[in-house]
Amino acid sequence: AMYKFLQKNHGTSNIIVLRKKGAQEDMLKGLFSNAEASTTGVSLKLKFANLNDNFTSDQIRPFLDSSKNNVVVACSLDENFARQLASRLAFMDDIYPMQLFGMPTWDGIRDFEKKEYRGLQIIYTTPFYNAKSDKISIAITNHYRTAFYSRPSDMVFRGFETLLRFGKLLIDKGPNLASSIGEKKYRVFTDFDIQPVFCNKQSPTLDYFENKKLYFVKMIDGVIKGVL
Repeated sequence: AMYKFLQKNHGTSNIIVLRKKGAQEDMLKGLFSNAEASTTGVSLKLKFANLNDNFTSDQIRPFLDSSKNNVVVACSLDENFARQLASRLAFMDDIYPMQLFGMPTWDGIRDFEKKEYRGLQIIYTTPFYNAKSDKISIAITNHYRTAFYSRPSDMVFRGFETLLRFGKLLIDKGPNLASSIGEKKYRVFTDFDIQPVFCNKQSPTLDYFENKKLYFVKMIDGVIKGVL
């Protein structure tokens, strides 16, 4: 999904995929390489580079182009790597126009509002997005404030949404739920794109269903500025 997004919106940008050493990072690089090899459109010119544990801005600078828009993709799920990379790039943001694309794990990073990340445009993906401004979300928030003297976590909203949506589908479809699980009915907070997954390409056996919907969240100074 990220590859297609970059293909559609940043086809002419200077795209650098930065990573550290690790098996998880190798797996992520493989996913990007597979997407590049199997694309039906014009492929992106991805530039891959490894960074040392204590990398500096000077080690990243040779990959950036001051005459073009730069897209830096963080090819790691490690949150410490995310913080370090973001702080190094924020230091150069006034010289090199850029966006930093991160992983779904970045949804839980609260440090991006600190001054060392100021001005940097950070974009990450998440399968769930809830602005919490609708009537149901407000009612849940008010209930938690009254009953528990606290604010509900994102998992509360996810659990509520999952139970309500799929509970209604189960009542509606009964034993035929599996064949109808991808229907767009009973939306609560977020959009779902439920698709079957077949791990063995040679076998017609269904392995599981997966939500393929991804939101692209744009954040600056720790504040969400847009959702695509």
